[in-house]
Amino acid sequence: MSSGKRFLLVTGVILVIVFVIVYLGVNLSTNWGKSDKQMASEDAVKRLSKLYGNIDVKTEAPVKGQINLDPVDVAASLPDISKFPITADSTTTDYAEIFASTEKSGTGDDGWLTDVVKDFNKAKITINGKPVSVKLRNIASGTAADYIRSGKYVPDAFTPSNELWGEMVKASGVKTQLITKRLVGNVPGIVISKAKHDSFVQKYGEVTVKSVIDAIAAGEFSMGYTDPFASSTGLNFLVTTLQTFDSANLLSDKAVQGFENFQANVPFIASTTLQMREAAKSGALDGFVLEYQTYVNTAELKGAYVFTPFGARHDSPLYVLGNVSVTKLEIIKKFSEFTAQAKYQETAKDKGFNGLEDYQPKLDKVEGSVLIAAQKVWKEKKNGSKPIAAVFVADVSGSMDGEPLNRLKESLIKGQKYLGRDNSIGLVSYSSNVTVNLPIGKYDTNQQSMFVGAVDSLHAGGNTATFDGVVVALKLLQDYAAANPNVKPLIFVLSDGETNVGLKLKEIRNLIEYYKVPIYTVGYNADIAALQDISSINEAASINADTDDVVYKLGNLFNVQM
Repeated sequence: MSSGKRFLLVTGVILVIVFVIVYLGVNLSTNWGKSDKQMASEDAVKRLSKLYGNIDVKTEAPVKGQINLDPVDVAASLPDISKFPITADSTTTDYAEIFASTEKSGTGDDGWLTDVVKDFNKAKITINGKPVSVKLRNIASGTAADYIRSGKYVPDAFTPSNELWGEMVKASGVKTQLITKRLVGNVPGIVISKAKHDSFVQKYGEVTVKSVIDAIAAGEFSMGYTDPFASSTGLNFLVTTLQTFDSANLLSDKAVQGFENFQANVPFIASTTLQMREAAKSGALDGFVLEYQTYVNTAELKGAYVFTPFGARHDSPLYVLGNVSVTKLEIIKKFSEFTAQAKYQETAKDKGFNGLEDYQPKLDKVEGSVLIAAQKVWKEKKNGSKPIAAVFVADVSGSMDGEPLNRLKESLIKGQKYLGRDNSIGLVSYSSNVTVNLPIGKYDTNQQSMFVGAVDSLHAGGNTATFDGVVVALKLLQDYAAANPNVKPLIFVLSDGETNVGLKLKEIRNLIEYYKVPIYTVGYNADIAALQDISSINEAASINADTDDVVYKLGNLFNVQM
């Protein structure tokens, strides 16, 4: 090799080495003094900006729509009562229909009352010489109360999980007669992992609602509970919490302020018990609320968690409703006596009931009007001092054309009445590309009108780039949070779940996990499993909208999360 070539080669090697040293120096010095969290945040911002920059995004001019300012009509949102199954049917002309909570009127471990009704109907019991029977309908206590209080459908009798619902029905003007305070024994409780329970007891002495509240306020305990509009355990926990702050007046300024401060530190409110259990299994929660009967029938919980009862008992009271006939009243009384037989109380134990019989209720009797007011307090204060910023991400691909898109529009336009006015709302739609139909803004009357107008103007066509839409929603939320740092971000994806172009879930899963934005999914003619996969990343709920109760379901979801 000539000396000239050798010189060029050495010079080239030196230049490469210098470049590498400078490159590494710049990159290393850039991160000097920064925490892992800071670097991760910067990486996430860069990653999100890069993905967003590669997406074809357009913005439409907002169009105002006609809004209805009438209050929410619960009766109109409820589906036909046939949506809720008859698990034990009547066998005679003279019968009484009973609404019964789901933990006892289903099948298997949840089918105790179903089995008792079937035996009652086989017993050939007569009144005035005529055979009688019972029809049992499986329906959650909160939903049953909505039917009864709204007058949409009133059965002959009602056995919710606890007396709180009976008091609320009575306060709504429905005539009620308590037949028995107890059909079968059950209690609600706070369920805590064994390791956390041991350390908790070591510091606080015992697990009570008061000690849990103190631990949450101190940032030492992460707990979830269920929707007090729908869940018996959630309603019980709400009222018990308010009473902890002021035992004399659940609605006093002291109680409400105490609850608002407590709620600001609660990371999770579940729409359903199932959603809450999944969040607990992921390790995201130290504790959650559950009925004892469900706890003992769930092996993975019973072995690894400790159950501590709280509040009022859940002993399934039985009420007669309205002006029933003398015959129906007698049927219900005879049925109550029938369930009290020793053999049926023994079979109840096999299904998880009648445990913790020594537990005495820690909640004083609360009037129905106070319970209704407490729910309103919860709705107003559940977000603490952090309003919600939510982006709705609507699938307008060709596969949504026709009935799916029509149902999407209907459910959004009717469901938007449940959105809180202190929150901020935006709308994104996607097919082969992504459109920002409505930038995020405070949900006042003007924004509501533009939201309705944007939903009305949606039309279908093209492929399905679901995760491009999610990335755009994330970017809108991060930009909005930069200017409004106190908001809590949410995403609602409404789709048939069939992604066929654009980004894949695996490409953005880490980003979703990093930003911790819950993504609630609503499926129309959908691949529900695909949508559930999205929602499960940050413990959000997934709804199947292919039913006539979609508006009611969305109303409940928005009621909890918005």
